[in-house]
Amino acid sequence: MYRNNDVLQPDSLEEILALRPEGADKAPVAVENLENRMKGGLIGRFVGCMLGIPVEMYSVANMQALALENNMAFPPVNYWTGTDKPDKIHYRINKRTEYLLQNIDKVAVDDDITYVILNMLLLEKYGKNYTLNDVAELWLDILPYACTAEDEALTQLKCGTRPEHAARFNEYVEWIGAAIRADAFGYAAPGDPATAAKMSYNDAYLTHRKNGIYGEMFCAATVAAAFTAKTPLDAVKEGMKQIPRDSDLYKELEWALSYEGKITNYIRARQLLDEHFEDMSPIHTNNNMCAIVFALILGGNDYTKCISDCVAIGLDNDCTGATVGSIAGACLGFDAIPEYWYKNFNNRVRTYLIGHEELALDDVINRFLKLAQN
Repeated sequence: MYRNNDVLQPDSLEEILALRPEGADKAPVAVENLENRMKGGLIGRFVGCMLGIPVEMYSVANMQALALENNMAFPPVNYWTGTDKPDKIHYRINKRTEYLLQNIDKVAVDDDITYVILNMLLLEKYGKNYTLNDVAELWLDILPYACTAEDEALTQLKCGTRPEHAARFNEYVEWIGAAIRADAFGYAAPGDPATAAKMSYNDAYLTHRKNGIYGEMFCAATVAAAFTAKTPLDAVKEGMKQIPRDSDLYKELEWALSYEGKITNYIRARQLLDEHFEDMSPIHTNNNMCAIVFALILGGNDYTKCISDCVAIGLDNDCTGATVGSIAGACLGFDAIPEYWYKNFNNRVRTYLIGHEELALDDVINRFLKLAQN
């Protein structure tokens, strides 16, 4: 695994932008069928997340066994129909059984869903030039709890720590938490990956450093690029231009892309990840971003195959499933998502944000369209 000098992995936005590869500052591209693509990106994200939640962090063997027990195809081509943890409560709100095919009646709660709404509210309240202090203020107002890096930062803020220091002494600063908060910035700057990446920076800096920051900038840029890319994988190639070319994450993404046309199944993809990222946390940014690349290599322009193989690859697969669903959905459009994935959402989205516990899915889509057009 590539390991880099910290001098080439800065934390400040100015230094990050200076170390991007050539071609990073392309002019924005006009988006055709914006509403269809926005709807595809958001619903695509929610579907991918919901598919991954029942098997979050499961080994491939355990997922295969669960599918076998429930007479399901694997990789899964529909929602799970059984769980080995029926009494588990997700984010203090929804039982694990509420994510099963036969029980789905909404987009149930998850952090990958909640943070999309949180950053929509951030952009609506403070604008696209929001500050680090704005992020902190909103978190203190409406985010009741969090996990890993976000929990550490929120705890620091509650103790009076200044936002610029909230990630200090945080051992999770290169984990995936920032990357899962990125999509809102991509939706707000469709066709403009450079702006999306820059817009995401202050949100990332509250909780993360180095490759953790780059993960959010990469995902924001990739989602923005997906609105005009020919394929989801092309969006990845554009998105990675927004992070330092000599960073670990950039090098790892290059490594994953080197398998384009060479890997043909999820088992080989996971084997490569385990070998290349030996002893890395399954919640780290870098290995999960490479899992996203492998899923998009395998899935091509087939939305279902993209999220199906992503979840089957494993690691933090509700997070990666959400991001893959977002990229594929924004690129391919809402019409490319089979109806069975979303027909039971009933226009409902659940979060754990104070005062925003449930929203109408149509309203969320329209609010992001407004942000994109302003």
